[in-house]
Amino acid sequence: MKRIVETDRAPKAIGPYSQAVETNGTLYISGQIPVNPATGALVEGGIREQAEQVLENIGAILRAAGCDYGAVVKTTCLLSDMANFSAMNEVYARYFTGQPPARATYAVAGLPLGALVEIEAVAVRGKFSPV
Repeated sequence: MKRIVETDRAPKAIGPYSQAVETNGTLYISGQIPVNPATGALVEGGIREQAEQVLENIGAILRAAGCDYGAVVKTTCLLSDMANFSAMNEVYARYFTGQPPARATYAVAGLPLGALVEIEAVAVRGKFSPV
């Protein structure tokens, strides 16, 4: 069974998709761009401000699902310019401390609304058993 996770503390979907879907203890968070949920507008500033807003949006969805950043096992980061990689990493590291999730980062030709960054995440409830 799948459960749709939505919160007004993260931007509403700008297309035919859900903010997140949970199934069998796994939460799939759609790519988040740096939209302020209160205004519906892209945040002002550069990559640091945008990455922070994206990660705050992800946090709001995690909380709505009853999770936190520690439950995230995989992210995919999309950057409009790989020159922003280091600055994005600085912000990202503040949200994923200790044991960060697996991650892939790609440069893309364009992101919705002209955003500099988009991040999607996968989170899992519970703890893993040692192999």
